[in-house]
Amino acid sequence: MQASRRNFVYSLGTSLGSIALSAMLSDDAQAASVANDSAAAPLAPKAGHFPAKARNCIFLMMEGGPSHIDTFDPKPSLSKLHLKEFTRQGEQKSAMESGKRYYVESPFRFGKHGESGADMADNWTHLSKLADDLCFYRGCQVDSVNHPTAMYQMNCGNRFGGDPGLGAWVTYGLGSENQNLPGFLVLPEVSYPQGGAANWSNGYLPAFYQGTPLRPKGSPILDLQPPPGVSAARQRANLDFLNKLNADHAAKHPAHDDLNARIESYELAFRMQMEVPDAIDLSGEDAKTLDLYGIGGEATDAFGRKCLLARKMVEKGVRFVQLYNGSWDSHDYIERAHGNLVRSVDQPIAALIQDLKQRGLLESTLIVWCGEFGRTPDNGVRGGVAYGRDHNPNAMTIWMAGGGCNAGHTIGATDELGMTAVENVHHVRDFHCTLLRLLGLDDNKLTYYHAGRFKQLSQFGGKVIDELIA
Repeated sequence: MQASRRNFVYSLGTSLGSIALSAMLSDDAQAASVANDSAAAPLAPKAGHFPAKARNCIFLMMEGGPSHIDTFDPKPSLSKLHLKEFTRQGEQKSAMESGKRYYVESPFRFGKHGESGADMADNWTHLSKLADDLCFYRGCQVDSVNHPTAMYQMNCGNRFGGDPGLGAWVTYGLGSENQNLPGFLVLPEVSYPQGGAANWSNGYLPAFYQGTPLRPKGSPILDLQPPPGVSAARQRANLDFLNKLNADHAAKHPAHDDLNARIESYELAFRMQMEVPDAIDLSGEDAKTLDLYGIGGEATDAFGRKCLLARKMVEKGVRFVQLYNGSWDSHDYIERAHGNLVRSVDQPIAALIQDLKQRGLLESTLIVWCGEFGRTPDNGVRGGVAYGRDHNPNAMTIWMAGGGCNAGHTIGATDELGMTAVENVHHVRDFHCTLLRLLGLDDNKLTYYHAGRFKQLSQFGGKVIDELIA
């Protein structure tokens, strides 16, 4: 009787309804299968969709929006317009870019560096020596002039938050080579970037894939050691008992993905107690290496430690490491603000590239440097003249190193004043597709069924920027 009633109801929808129902049931089964696979071995290494150029990624996020005009994209025409005032109006212009304004020339001098003749401001004294290892891209554009939404778009592909971060997508697609460490690690500032932890969230992916932030001061991970008097054997016995209770509960509620993630997190925490202390300990590095990264230097110590830690994590098989540095939001006094920021990251970043290179890891490690947007060639008149720049989603410079990128080339261009990209122009979704391709992943195949459709990093598909790949 039950079967006949089901068949009767099923037939009511005619052929189109039947197809839709079949598709929904199939999608549910696939989603359940993915969840079950994730629960069994969520971070086990997986084969990508293509032969990979890179196995790991270190993503250097300069939060706040570094000025391309004052770092890697010189605009000499601004010298002729310096301090010239004008008015910008328009219904589609934000309050920040409208009204009375004036042009600002760069306070930094530029030079051509390496055999590639890469344009770099002269205060990049360490990185400029590695110009031929870098691939500069000047054609990227984003959609927002607001920091949180632009950060979400650069990190997660979606301006409005709630979607998985880049590292979450990569570890979902590839797993990680070290089961004793998180596959996606984040090294933030003392204060989190605008948008907070949602920048490295797992979003709608299983909770296994969320980023794990390490604290910038004190112990990178709290409660790493068991309390006094608790032996490893006792801790293991307690964990086994807890897992049995959780497993029994999970069997009754198979759709509760968070419980499986919690069980795995307990197990990972236990394994991390054995491996993390060595992974985060920099005392074993020789003096030459510490000096290379600028550790101990007043300006370079903080970011130098992050870069060295990123190298150690990649060396140990962590799939995706994201480093934050901020804030590059230089609306005023850009010579002082950007000057101090470049001074703090120049030597550590150059050291990271050199160190990976001499260890034979640069070819398999993709390094990405960017902010959430670029900056304007002009500034608003706000009760005085202070040479700075406002937000600019239409022009920015991103560079990459290692990992199969087209090193020694500058791809794309911006207009004469640096206001908008005019050559090899692509939305950030295409840049994301390119990063995935370098890691052996196809954005159109790296999907997850959620809220009635298969979702992907690019939101609705994108195009690989072939010029960025060697």
